[in-house]
Amino acid sequence: MGMDFNILNIDPVAFAIGPLVVRWYALAYMAGFLLGWKYCLRLVLGDADARPNVDDIDNFLTWAVIGVILGGRIGYVLFYQLDFYLYNPSEIYKIWHGGMSFHGGVLGVMFSMMAYSIHHKVSLFKLSDVVCAAAPIGLFFGRLANFINGELVGKPTSVPWGVVFKGEDFTRHPSQLYEAMLEGVVLFLILYAIKRYTSLKAGTVSGVFLIGYGIFRAGVEFVREPDVQIGLIGGFISMGQVLCLPMILGGFILIFYANRKDV
Repeated sequence: MGMDFNILNIDPVAFAIGPLVVRWYALAYMAGFLLGWKYCLRLVLGDADARPNVDDIDNFLTWAVIGVILGGRIGYVLFYQLDFYLYNPSEIYKIWHGGMSFHGGVLGVMFSMMAYSIHHKVSLFKLSDVVCAAAPIGLFFGRLANFINGELVGKPTSVPWGVVFKGEDFTRHPSQLYEAMLEGVVLFLILYAIKRYTSLKAGTVSGVFLIGYGIFRAGVEFVREPDVQIGLIGGFISMGQVLCLPMILGGFILIFYANRKDV
């Protein structure tokens, strides 16, 4: 049975005050945004005349929140359960029922960054490097919330660290924790090292983020249950892996372009 650990004891509800119910999922989003924002502020401190500056980061936070939430939800609707939401459009806005696509969130933030950079005359690549350097913080907390909710579960396994999820009597890979470590901790350290110890051109950190996330996510997908409503495409590849391929390719193209152009 693996570890004697059952997440039945982890209530998805963090606390309730009267009719107000606060879930760990919501707190994870808040922690990701707030800590990511603080880290971005730290990255831009120094040259007061350089941009993006502290004011840019403060102003962009709202844009980022909107981009993540709208992009993540719209991406989930389009990529994973389009048929369901076409017949149940009132369910689209019920984010608390679960269903956010990271790939959709990336697209949402990309549009937000492009709009902000044009409107406020800030280098898109310099802004994206700061945002991407902080993104693993949000990913880390998001995956922990997935684990607590017992969603996006791993495949059955007999490894000693396997976890028993609610309503089951067998162990699964804690794929959410794998992703928290790889997409969160490891990717954060890689991007920190690049930003701290190299002098590569603007856009490089963004490119490495796309590549790193794509590789880590695609790898963990091999031990993660495919989405029930989709299954494996062609019998061997998941939707998550399909969506990671353009991310990885885009990351390489971005790095190549950034280090050939003065951007």
